[in-house]
This record gives sequence, structure tokens and C-alpha cells, in this order.
Amino acid sequence: MNNLEKFMNDEEICDWDPLIKMAIIHHQFESIHPFYDGNGRVGRIINILYLVKEGLLHIPILYLSRYINQNKGEYYRLLQKVRTDNNWQDWVMFILDGIEKTSIQTVQLINDIKNSMQHHKQKLRSELPKIYSQDLLNNIFRHPYTKIEFIIKDLNVSRPTATRYLDELVRIGILSKRKLGRDTYYINTDLYNLLGNTGNEKR
Repeated sequence: MNNLEKFMNDEEICDWDPLIKMAIIHHQFESIHPFYDGNGRVGRIINILYLVKEGLLHIPILYLSRYINQNKGEYYRLLQKVRTDNNWQDWVMFILDGIEKTSIQTVQLINDIKNSMQHHKQKLRSELPKIYSQDLLNNIFRHPYTKIEFIIKDLNVSRPTATRYLDELVRIGILSKRKLGRDTYYINTDLYNLLGNTGNEKR
């Protein structure tokens, strides 16, 4: 781990392209297998944090886990080929292909979310002008769902007002209401579907 940490952070040791270094770092971390459990998840987080560190991402939004999980057989086969045959080329190309495909999907997802947000903004302004605010719009797009407590905190309103706002959004079809135990969730259906369909063929 000490050698890996130096390889990640000391450019005098290796000045290769950061994407190639990321592929090698991931393989080395998975081979070291430093934890009893969760090595795959931690390794994928390290991928993104390394790209942020190198200035290739401003925020950690490149979700490589989906690509790896969708190609799990090939992923493990190529991991092993490096160990047995020193075949780094196929491994690095696999990771680079994943970065390319995931980047394209992520840009498309961001554009789709922006378009959905703009559509809801226009709908809110048109049908619910008295309760429309940018803070309300931001709240329902912060996560795939919101709750009364989130509205109270973000908009600094009372519980009855927050409940009324959310029920109005349900009425005009922007949110759907789900009861789970004692909690009530208000789901942004469009956002939920966009996140759920990431990586699938475009609708």
C-alpha cells in the first residue's frame, strides 16, 4: 500500500497519463485486497477521487461501477490475465473503454436532467405560480425523492405549508406520493426514471 500511495501521488516516480495510471492503480489496489470486505467499492471510489485529484473531473460524477458490473466477467478475466500473463494492454484498454462510455452516458444524463428541470420549472410557473420558487425546484431535483422535513428546512416554511406544496406538486403530476411505514416520500418520477435508465439504450 505504501508503494501504491507513492505511485498515486509522486509524479517524479511516474509521469504517465492519469487515465492509464488510474487503470494501473485500480488493478494494484484490487490485487493488494487490503480490506476484509468492500475492496471493489473502495477501489472504484479511488478511481474517481484520483481523476478529481488530477483535475480531469471537478466533482466525482463518473459512475464507473455500472460499467464494471455490466462487464463483470470480462473485468475479472482481464484482472487475472495481468497476474498470469502480464497482459496490461488489454486491461488498460478495458478501463479506457469504460471511461469513454461512462463519460458519454454521464453527459447525456446531465443534459436530460437539465431538460427535465427546465420542463418542471415552466410547469410550476404556469400551473402553480403562487408556490413556485427556485428553492422548491432545487429541492425536488436534489434527490430522486423529497420529504416534508426537507421542504421545511430548505424553504423555511411550516409543516402545513410544506405539505400543501408537495401535495400540489403531486396533483399536477410532477411528484408521486408513496407511504413507507410511518414516512411519506414524494418521488420525482422523471428524475427517478432518468437515473434508473442510465446505461440503457436511449428511450
